[in-house]
Amino acid sequence: MYCSSSSRLRFGPFNHFCQRRWGKPAVTAQTRLEDRTRDLKLDKLATQIRKLRIIFKLRELMIDRKRGPFVSLQIMSRWRNFVGLRIGIGDFVHKYPHVFDVFPHPLRRNLCCRITGKMAALMKQEENVINDSEIETVQRLKKLLMMSVNGTLHIHALRLISKELGLPDGFRESILVKYSDDFRLVDLEIVELVDKHENVAVAEVEQWREREFREKWLSEFDVKFAFPINFPTGFKIKGGFREKLRNWQRLPYVKPYEKRQGFGVRSCGGMHRREKRAVAVLHELLSLTVEKLVDVERLVHFRRDFAIEVNIRELLLKHPGIFYISTKGNTQIVFLREAYTKGCLVEPNPIYIVRRKMQDLLLLGRRHTKQLESSMEIKEHISAADNGDWLSKSEGSWVLPILQGFD
Repeated sequence: MYCSSSSRLRFGPFNHFCQRRWGKPAVTAQTRLEDRTRDLKLDKLATQIRKLRIIFKLRELMIDRKRGPFVSLQIMSRWRNFVGLRIGIGDFVHKYPHVFDVFPHPLRRNLCCRITGKMAALMKQEENVINDSEIETVQRLKKLLMMSVNGTLHIHALRLISKELGLPDGFRESILVKYSDDFRLVDLEIVELVDKHENVAVAEVEQWREREFREKWLSEFDVKFAFPINFPTGFKIKGGFREKLRNWQRLPYVKPYEKRQGFGVRSCGGMHRREKRAVAVLHELLSLTVEKLVDVERLVHFRRDFAIEVNIRELLLKHPGIFYISTKGNTQIVFLREAYTKGCLVEPNPIYIVRRKMQDLLLLGRRHTKQLESSMEIKEHISAADNGDWLSKSEGSWVLPILQGFD
């Protein structure tokens, strides 16, 4: 006798002979995300990156103000939801005195905020480093266009990851228009690679395979289509996992810079080869970024151009030895695991070094270094001297210069 799972009868001594069918728990991207092995180092780094992005947004909003490089905290409180803060603007600003300088307005006496000289100098240094590495930036854009199916990309997608690619502000005029021999604007929002017949670029993973084959004397069969695997600490390897991973590593696929060949999903290993090509494209895209990381939601804008026909987040979670998704903050950030060790980039570049210095200022928090104490003493001395000058001058004679200085 058979009883369906939708039956209202409950099991007991009189109907224990009925067969009960238990549903198998579904394995989805959300369950993989919840059950994944955490990497505390990369999670901590993701938290610092999120805070640094908030500071960049606040600085852009400050610059847009016409009254000067400072804004009152009352006005900044309106930006809380826009920048994605969970705490008040005042609490966030007072939490990092090495980044934000809070001072009373000399006339209105309300609290105002501006970027400290140390942080402003690092931001200027980052801008100079980005301008100096213009040739490398052009090469990265050309590689991205070579990976696309038609040799074109949407400028909106590039604008979303411009910080990750190390692109300068207004890169459409400073890069795309300037290097007209390499790039062509097909439409207002589409850029095309001019020379499509140039030599096929070499992917980052192919250089790793060459080193593995030369230095470790591995067989070509094991290395030809393999990817570097680096599981997080505490990762549990289940039965049969090693054999599946070994077969996947040896599975051939179309490389990201090669012309994509059509293979059916129902063909022998067609779906697996399609997924492996998508892994290779995402691996190369992360390798071309400055810090080897990108927001997961922004990768979706490259699906059509790169012909990625699978669920990106689910694909990233299926390969925890290659990618790691951090859920700290409002966004999910994917890291290239092989590029990091102990929360630091293995091969740092000038842009990464400057941004790392900015993160060091955040890590200082409210700790008063000698430099911060000396600057506070100078500020107090200047404010005391200014107050003395105001008292010594006749009434109304000091108002005009101050207003001119803050306009």
